Order: sequence, then structure tokens, then C-alpha cells
Amino acid sequence: MTPLEGARERWVRTNGVELCVAELGDPRQPTVVLVHGYPDSKEVWSRVARRLAGRFHVVLYDVRGHGRSTAPLPLRGGFTLEKLTDDFLAVADAVSPGRPVHLVGHDWGSVQSWEFVTVHRAEGRIASFTSVSGPSLDHFGHWIGTRVKRPTPRRVGRLLGQGAKSWYVYLLHVPKLPELAWRGPLGKRWPEILERVGKPPGDDYPTSSLPRDAAHGAWLYRDNVRARLRRPRPDAYAHVPVQLITPLKDAFLSEYLYDDLERWAPDLVRRALPAKHWVPRTRPDQLAAWITDFVTAVEGGRPRTAAVGKYADRFAGQLVLVTGAGSGIGRATAFAFAEAGARVVAVDRDAGAAARTAEQCRRLGAPTARAEPVDVCDEQAMEKLDEKVAAEYGVVDVLVNNAGIGLSGSFFDHTTEDWRKVLDVNLWGVVHGCRLLGKRMAERGQGGHIVNTASAAAYQPSKALPAYSASKAAVLMLSECLRAELAGQGIGVTAVCPGFVNTGIASTAHFAGVGAEEEKRLRQRTARLYGLRDYPPEKVADAILRAVVRDEAVVPVTPEARLLHAVTRFAPRVRRRLARVRPPLGADDPGTTP
Repeated sequence: MTPLEGARERWVRTNGVELCVAELGDPRQPTVVLVHGYPDSKEVWSRVARRLAGRFHVVLYDVRGHGRSTAPLPLRGGFTLEKLTDDFLAVADAVSPGRPVHLVGHDWGSVQSWEFVTVHRAEGRIASFTSVSGPSLDHFGHWIGTRVKRPTPRRVGRLLGQGAKSWYVYLLHVPKLPELAWRGPLGKRWPEILERVGKPPGDDYPTSSLPRDAAHGAWLYRDNVRARLRRPRPDAYAHVPVQLITPLKDAFLSEYLYDDLERWAPDLVRRALPAKHWVPRTRPDQLAAWITDFVTAVEGGRPRTAAVGKYADRFAGQLVLVTGAGSGIGRATAFAFAEAGARVVAVDRDAGAAARTAEQCRRLGAPTARAEPVDVCDEQAMEKLDEKVAAEYGVVDVLVNNAGIGLSGSFFDHTTEDWRKVLDVNLWGVVHGCRLLGKRMAERGQGGHIVNTASAAAYQPSKALPAYSASKAAVLMLSECLRAELAGQGIGVTAVCPGFVNTGIASTAHFAGVGAEEEKRLRQRTARLYGLRDYPPEKVADAILRAVVRDEAVVPVTPEARLLHAVTRFAPRVRRRLARVRPPLGADDPGTTP
């Protein structure tokens, strides 16, 4: 077994065991201690550790009996939370004797870390705690007790659901069975199993010690689980700020386990992401970013989150790029992500409009929001945007291809230039965004989401909107195709289909085949109709965020968009008759037009 690449090693002796400790980064910087779970070793953190090492003094250690650390003798009684606390304090004293450390735990690393941050003897040695996929056994015991003593259908359902997810815990209590399995076929097949459950292996993980580590680690459960769940501590209150990161697709732990956590951790920040259990391997960028923000805020004495939006736990800290962000739906969407704490990049051809959107985003809770003046039709400009965003901000987590223009008139009044302009903005703008920014998202291999603004006109034809409807129908089909292609990579794709939204579309709409005076009159008439409809773009923005959270494929937003969608599916003759009616303009105002 080789040590963590580039790390400095030391050995810490405590309670008859020797712990292998690895350090990265400058020891003069704040110390971040990463504690691994079961059946892992410290190498599970390698991808996160390397990303943190440029800012912090990063410390990883093999829990007793795992990796290169020695095991207690006898094993029974050697893995109690009390002894694990002794180990952590010995490591903290060795690597940061005069300064409290920032603690991060995953899986059983988080379970034991909850013990560290709730016992009195560790007070003053920990500055903050980031918990990933591992509840406190004391909190879990109280959670179970509440649902048993005061049952409701919802509480009982969630209790039974978690009971089913915990199937492996029961097996680990069976004498000798886990040891035989891990030292036999299970240990040999583990790398293959990792890929199936969403934990990609790497050159440094899993290590050759895994079968032995897993056999030893069974005592983590045997020494602690039943005893704590029967008699949870009544005073298990966190004495440090806590950041809770919840993978929403965790096969082992329900997100409902943390329903009452504010009771035990009053200084709590919640985060959530659509990922499976082993996020240190699958989402190291996002995890490192959240740890960095949290530790930096605690060190600076600043509030740990300014996000107040409905989806703050889901999007805080994520990088979101919105095209057509200068007005309309694009601007409202940028604001909604800013309120949720996302890092927003507002893209629009109108530099002033993009700058105003970014400035307001900073006021709403996205202090790093930036404006990028770019014409989405311009392939070279989009390539430069892609390179700049990757170099200065990172890989986008949510891409909203929203820029678009409206055009109304009969087919024979549309000029070739009309068609070229509509397709360049409405279709090619989406293609450029997906091809460039979406490709980086796919290559990163850590999931994400793409939102493409289509329209109700994408599935409801109209004699007055041939070019507009064709462009939006293409966006809808492109989204469906891309969703199928990216399904296995953890990247969702959503086509949002608004209806008549009051966004000021009349001021930029073009009416083919009419003179300047007639176009002015039609714009004024359309503005009155949209004003009477008065459906705000903020509702579309909320639908976009909700669609990302739920990973929805096609989202008709307004009542008329939903009705037309149903008509398209169930009454195609009615749909064709409706196509003969001239609409007020066509559709939606995705954002500022180029």
C-alpha cells in the first residue's frame, strides 16, 4: 500500500494503537481534518483533499483498524465512540496544537465526528463541523423514539423506509459473517460494486487493505449502534457551527433523518445535492467548494450563508449560468438562483442589462455574481465564454439556455433573414451552450443540470408563428434527445415551456410583412394583452428551480401551456383547429434579444 500522493506522513500513538496521519498544504493555514467512513480508508478523501490543499492545512488519518493504522486488541470493545474520540483528540493535538481544527466527516467518519462535536471534552478543539451522510447515533435514537412514541402515518412511513435502507446494519451484527464475506468474495468484487452504487474507484482507491479494513470496521457497528439507539444521550448538542450536506439519492440514509436537527445543532447550515452516498468520490468539486466557503466564513466571523431562497439548501454555492439574463424570464431566473445562494453568471448581449442583473444578484445573496456580455448566436464568442467561465469560475453546475426572440407573421411574409435570425438565437444559442458548457459538465463526471427554454409553441402549432414555433419545437426535441444521452451521467435536462408571460416582449417583438407604423401599433396592442394576462416571470423562474430539483423533463408553466400540452397529447384534432387562431404574439419573452 502506498501513501497518499504528495502527502507528509506521521504516526500518532494513542490507546495502544498507532494512527497513520497524512498532511497536505501549508501548516500555517487553518487546519481541516477529514475523517473517512466504512469500509473506507483516508484515500477516499484524496480528490477533495487535493482541492482543499491550496487554501488549508489538510489532515487525513486512517481510523483505528483501517488503512495503515493498527487495530486494537482485542477487537471487541476497541471501536467505541469514546475511544474514537480519544484518537481524534490525539491527532488534533499533534497536527494543530494551538488552534482548533475544522472537522469534516463522511459516513462513519461523520457518525463519530458528531460525537466529537457534542462531548464536553472536545470543546475548544473544533472550530466547525461539516457532516456528510452520517447522523449522530444519539440524534438517530431520539428520532426513532419520537416516531415510536408519537406515531403518525408519515412518521411511521419514514421510520419503516429508513429501516429498509439500514438492511446492512443488521447483517454487520451477525457474528463472523461480515468477516468471512469481506475476506472472501465481497472483498474481491468490491471495486466492481463501487461503480454500480455510484462510487467510482481511482488509482488510489480502493486500497489493498480494504477486505481487512471492512472486517475490522464491523466492530464500529457492534460496539456502538445498539447501545446508543437504546439509550441516546439527552445532551448531545453541537458546540460548534455545523454544515449538513445531504446527498438526495443516498441508498443508505434517508434525508428525513435530519428533520429535527436544528434542535441539536442551533448554528446549522443545510446543503443538498442530487448525488449518491459516496460524494467524496463523485462530487469532490462541489464538496470542496462548500467546505471552503464554510470554513472561510467561520474563520472570518462572517454569517455562514446569506441565502434565504426556497431552494437555498439545494443551490447554495453552485455555479449557475443563465443566458438572456438581462430581462424577462432570464433575469427573474438569475435572481431566483441568487436568492438560493448560487454563484450566478449573467449572460446577455446587452452589457448594461447583464451588469444590472449581476449587481442585483449580489444584493440578493450571490456576492460573486458576474456579468458576461455575449451574443449567443456568435459561436466564437460562446467558445471564449466557455473558456473564461472554466478558467475563472469553474465548471457550471446548472446551465440555463434561455436567450431567445419572438417573431410573428405568416410563413410567406418571413424572409430568409427572419428565419436565420430566429434560428440563430432560439436554436443555435441553445446548441452552443449545450455543446460547450454542457460538454464540460459531462466531462467533469460529477453530474449537473441543463435547462433549455422552449415554449408552449413548441408543441402547439400556429399559423402566425412558423419560424418561432419551429425553433422552439427543435429546442424541445433537442432537450429530449440530450436528456436520453446524459441520463447515465447524472446530468438532467429540462425543457421549460412557458405560455403568455408578462415580460415586455412587445418592446422587442418583430412582426413580419408589415411596415414600421403597423408594427408599432401591433406592439402596443400586444403589450396591452400581455398586461391584462399579467403572468409574472418570477413564477416561471420558480418553476425552473423546482424542475431542476425534481429533475423534470418537460415543464409547461402557465395554465394555458399546461392545457395546450394536454390537448396536444389527447385531442390532436382540437390542436390543429387551434393552430388556425392568431395568437397575440406567440409566446414568451425568454430574455433580452440580441
